[in-house]
Amino acid sequence: MRVLALAMLAIGAVSASAPARAQAYDPNYPVCMQTYGRNGGFVDCSFASLPQCNAAASGRSAMCVLNPYAANAQAPVARHYRNRRAY
Repeated sequence: MRVLALAMLAIGAVSASAPARAQAYDPNYPVCMQTYGRNGGFVDCSFASLPQCNAAASGRSAMCVLNPYAANAQAPVARHYRNRRAY
């Protein structure tokens, strides 16, 4: 019984000492703002649209990206714009 208790205590101590990383992307919002700074940066996924994020990122060292973990994320559609002239 003591061996089992010591084994559980050891497993708990090892798992508690390892730092856990938080999820940086909120799957409920489709747009994230990634900021940059001297001491590092952070990701803020609390935007519903790109214009909303661009307004918040204006004047800052930041950029807006699509959230790869959004609940309804889809692969981006490749759009090719060609200059269509009449010959």
